[in-house]
Amino acid sequence: MAGQMFTVRDVLYMYTDARTAYDRFVGIGSNPEQARNAVALLVWLDQCNVPAIQHLPGLSPTAVSLVAAEANSVLDCLRRPEPVVPAIPLISALCQDGDVDPRFFAFHQDLVVRGVADILDGVGSLIFDDHLNKMLRRYQTGLVGNPPELMATYSCLPVAVPEDCRSMFITFSRGAPIDREEIFDYFRQKWGDCVVRVLMEKTAGGSQPMYGRIIFRSEAFVQLVLNGERLVKVTIRHRQIWLRKYVPRPAATENQN
Repeated sequence: MAGQMFTVRDVLYMYTDARTAYDRFVGIGSNPEQARNAVALLVWLDQCNVPAIQHLPGLSPTAVSLVAAEANSVLDCLRRPEPVVPAIPLISALCQDGDVDPRFFAFHQDLVVRGVADILDGVGSLIFDDHLNKMLRRYQTGLVGNPPELMATYSCLPVAVPEDCRSMFITFSRGAPIDREEIFDYFRQKWGDCVVRVLMEKTAGGSQPMYGRIIFRSEAFVQLVLNGERLVKVTIRHRQIWLRKYVPRPAATENQN
């Protein structure tokens, strides 16, 4: 869409299949965050000439559930410390005109994650906006005229969000110390340049930090780390860390550097 001017309505029309896929995933009971991530993955694949998402509207609920499960197996493999090849037979079968090799997801995690993150940070802000999609349906049925929100020019530039929204709280296991550089390198090696910095608990007398905070370059990376879960475990060189979404505390109680 670079170099062309589109309205919000135009973009919503372009991604009708994506919104339909999201509604169907949620309709079968998928966690909304998992559904968003799965649809973002399928949109990115569609842009890479793997058009599985175009077949979602005509699939049975059982088949939709299988596609959702396969998409989430891909998202899960992106978080594994070692390469794992996901099983995606149905997604592969839906791509007669495309070419999808499951090994690609295991050995090119950085490309996949950045592609999916770009979708979440970009057009995903419209695809998954319930208010805009409800307004579009009212517009299509003639219940409203030309709502300014739909007629507004679409900007493909991601909206900047505060660091708190791009952060995760980390806790460590006692007796298994880990350096901030190891955490930084873990994500950089897997997902590329996705981390801004890592903060650790301030301690005295050489005590081991028990918690910290990791700040990502965009909120999408937080969503992909969690993928609908409240708490996730990551293993770095045989040591475990636990991550959850960061919830700010009053400045006076912060004790990190």
